[in-house]
Amino acid sequence: MLRIRGTVGELPVDLTLELDESDWARLGAQFGVQVQTAQPQAAAAPVTKPVNQDDAVWQVARDLLRKAGQLSGPELLDQLEGLTGSAAAGKRLLVRLRHSSDVKVASGGDTPLYSWIE
Repeated sequence: MLRIRGTVGELPVDLTLELDESDWARLGAQFGVQVQTAQPQAAAAPVTKPVNQDDAVWQVARDLLRKAGQLSGPELLDQLEGLTGSAAAGKRLLVRLRHSSDVKVASGGDTPLYSWIE
């Protein structure tokens, strides 16, 4: 399930989308992410924490920067806002990326440059 909240002009928007595995796979393909489908598990398999929506969005955000290699702050923020559907959520992901050990942030004149570290 994917929930989008925000505004369109002055109109409030609260939209909930239910996606099945094939929908998630197509969405992931748009960002170059391979979505793994659930595999049947044996009864004796250890219980693992399910991946929540925030973890999935975080992985897509990381993959977006990894694929690009380097993006300016405003470009990355625009893409993250598009991914999350909200400016606030996009900014939270940008801050989380800034503090990630896989990301280097350098001064690029007027804007920061976010680079993926291999």
